[in-house]
Amino acid sequence: MDEIAYKHGLDLFNRGEFFDAHEVLEDVWRAASPPEKKFLQGLIQVAVGLHHHSHGNMAGARSLLARAHRNLSAYPAGHGGIDLGGLRAQVEQWVEALEGRRSAPALPRIQPHRS
Repeated sequence: MDEIAYKHGLDLFNRGEFFDAHEVLEDVWRAASPPEKKFLQGLIQVAVGLHHHSHGNMAGARSLLARAHRNLSAYPAGHGGIDLGGLRAQVEQWVEALEGRRSAPALPRIQPHRS
């Protein structure tokens, strides 16, 4: 995996630049080995879902975030050097909010995994 591009994509995500994060992470995904593709696809889906939300497409946001949660659930909590368990929890809160079961939380942030 291209670590420099991967970290750049995560940085863009954390700055709320979801469309750009998706573009960078998609390039990483294209070159990734098969075991990493679903993980990267999940991260991309989170970014695109939040991009949809920022443009008022709530149905698209809800659908992509739910799929992202399913894809990311196949990986351990510290996969990819990030706190994936924490990201999954944040995505789950967003899905619940978009389904009308809670108010919208803060934008998700991707934190490094702490062992």
